[in-house]
Amino acid sequence: MDDTVYSDPIELVVQPADDGLAVRTVLQKRLGVSRRLLTRLKRTKVGLTVNGRRAFTSDRVSAGDRIALRMEAEAADDVLPQEMPLSILHEDPHLLVLDKPAGIVVHPTKGHYVNTLANGVVHHWLKHGKAHRFRPVHRLDKDTSGVIAVAKNAYVHQQLAEQMKRGRIGKRYIAYVRGAPSPADGTIDAPIDRDPAAPHLRIVTPDGYPSVTHYRTEAVYGGGRAAKVSLTLETGRTHQIRVHMRHIGCPLIADELYGGHGAGDPDWLAAAVKSAGRQALHAAELELTHPMTGERMIFASPLPDDLLRLERLLKSLDDRES
Repeated sequence: MDDTVYSDPIELVVQPADDGLAVRTVLQKRLGVSRRLLTRLKRTKVGLTVNGRRAFTSDRVSAGDRIALRMEAEAADDVLPQEMPLSILHEDPHLLVLDKPAGIVVHPTKGHYVNTLANGVVHHWLKHGKAHRFRPVHRLDKDTSGVIAVAKNAYVHQQLAEQMKRGRIGKRYIAYVRGAPSPADGTIDAPIDRDPAAPHLRIVTPDGYPSVTHYRTEAVYGGGRAAKVSLTLETGRTHQIRVHMRHIGCPLIADELYGGHGAGDPDWLAAAVKSAGRQALHAAELELTHPMTGERMIFASPLPDDLLRLERLLKSLDDRES
């Protein structure tokens, strides 16, 4: 008897074009299953079946056969369950998409084991009788709000990571910055790497990793003292938007690391920093192809209250100018 707990199955019907092929070939061809994942499936007792019976990756299949992958459920042993409110935009057996508030760290780190998004998500799953390892598809900084996706199994995580690598995941952000970009719309193609003098920071450097950000100015406030900018990423370097906007002379408002405020700020900026309370960056949209259904999906998060307050304050600069 097999007492192993498995995740929800991933199923595939063999097409006529794949008649006679080995299971491994069909899985790689149709689902893009990695060799590493195939190796994991070999170790399970009923992790791979054809028409309900245990199968091996070398078995041959016929058109109409139903292949099912059942991966072992993975308890997040390194994450303590902790009840917290979650804003769930989408959830199915394979994927969870959340609207993360500012001020929440995504994953536990050394010395920071609780009060993270991972703690809340693991509690949510256990509450519903599920066990999954917390696998964020991408990361958001603690003080960045907005859409974040979490894969529920290794296959979905692998597929979404491949989409990310190939530029097939779309991420759009909204930022409020000091100054106004010139030109108003453009592309920042500037390599990024760690700052040798402060390894927790990133800088633009010729020897850095390729980093590309596209931006569009949506509004300019106070005669160019501040702006609202929409940004999309071709790459996903740590702190990319924050570093790139500083690079063009428009750091994010209230960004403590990259020059969004400091001593001697004008009154309007000091008020803006106080209003935002954190770097003025929001992950507004995430677009991806669901690995199981093939459906192109777009998830959106409205601007949170703190950034709406900031926008109203910046708009008032125009009233003072008139």
